[in-house]
Amino acid sequence: MRKIKPIKKITYIQLLLLHIGMAFAIYLVEATSKFFLFGAVVYFLYRIVSGGNKKDEVLLAAAYVMGFEVFSRMTGGAFTYEFAKFAVIGFLVLGMFLKGFTRRSWPYVFYILFLVPGILFSAINLNYSTDFMNAISFNLSGPLCLAISALYCYNRKMPAERLNQILLAALLPIIAMAAYLYVYTPNIRDVLTGTQSNFEASGGFGPNQVSTILGLGMFILFSRLLTIKSRLVNLIDLCLLIFVSYRGIVTFSRGGVITAGVCALIFFSYYFYKANVRERSSLLPKAAIIAGCIVVTWVFTSISTYGLIDKRYANQDAAGREKEDVTTGRAELVTGEVKTFLEHPFTGIGVGKIREFRKEKTGRIVATHSEISRILSEHGVFGLFALMVLVFTPLLFRIRDRSNLYFFAFFIFWFLTINHSSMRIAAPAFIYGLCLISIIDVKKKPALHRK
Repeated sequence: MRKIKPIKKITYIQLLLLHIGMAFAIYLVEATSKFFLFGAVVYFLYRIVSGGNKKDEVLLAAAYVMGFEVFSRMTGGAFTYEFAKFAVIGFLVLGMFLKGFTRRSWPYVFYILFLVPGILFSAINLNYSTDFMNAISFNLSGPLCLAISALYCYNRKMPAERLNQILLAALLPIIAMAAYLYVYTPNIRDVLTGTQSNFEASGGFGPNQVSTILGLGMFILFSRLLTIKSRLVNLIDLCLLIFVSYRGIVTFSRGGVITAGVCALIFFSYYFYKANVRERSSLLPKAAIIAGCIVVTWVFTSISTYGLIDKRYANQDAAGREKEDVTTGRAELVTGEVKTFLEHPFTGIGVGKIREFRKEKTGRIVATHSEISRILSEHGVFGLFALMVLVFTPLLFRIRDRSNLYFFAFFIFWFLTINHSSMRIAAPAFIYGLCLISIIDVKKKPALHRK
């Protein structure tokens, strides 16, 4: 198994320093967040148009904006709440215009069509006081982003180095956000209030979204430690993994951290399985070092939070009493949405209607956390067909093409994330698309056939 060569070490360090400096600039003058996001969009558009998207620059652009999404929302840099999703859609549609896409991705066209009836029923069922376009945009921007990502990435061939660059583009703004969080709350003990998700430790923004994107950063850093052959880069990435992991854990939001851990284990297992004997002998010591650093990070976090983080993951309150619901109310929401699906199995209740429906039934307005139960309740049997496309299409594709080492980890990231955070951010949709990419060996020479 060939190791991935990193970009030039000096360039990598410069990019990291640039983004850490960007974090400090945004902390000092929050309005610069819009400037940095706008500048990034213009820069990538220039690269895409001038180069004709020959090296899939649209994926670099989409990855960067996806990684920047939560940071921009946190600091007021997002031009609209759903800007990142529509920017990802825009970049990838431009990429399809310049470079096309394979006809074999037709299942995702059906996925889009299966969502259309829910829009029609939404127009009929939504209350008159509800903004129809806003409800559609909020609930379908994620699925549409996923569909476009899948259409563009399906069986798109590229070398491993290019996929590594795409992941680096997603990682850099995540590093910037982590640096911003350190400046925003340098002492975690000052903002501890219990074992619930901590907004102050999450930059004053939603801990669930912050934990999710930091978890993605944790996984990318872990994968780089295994795939990149450079001691200096590995040392930097190991320090960054500790750096990002600590900030992810202290959000007290468990979803993103647990997802990162599961994806890391799956990636390591598959990587180990594909490696030869020589590579396996070097993987085990490296894995032991990484595991040791994570354990040290956890111990430090436990001391910094007076042991509250241990109680959080043990499903206990600050007094050490076990909480009744380990899912913090999510199971009840899923049960209610599944029940709604069973009551309206064919048509569903319409896009965006579940919030109103839940208020009528319980008197509470609570956003859904599971995309699976939401799509069933709002789209009915058409939602079930859409889910079948999402689950079975990549699995059947990978039966004949197992070149992408990230496939299982990316697929599980998508599945776990949409079950604890729905599709509030672009990350699960875009990462789902990346699992459909095929990796080629550019150095492998074609075989010569002689008579």
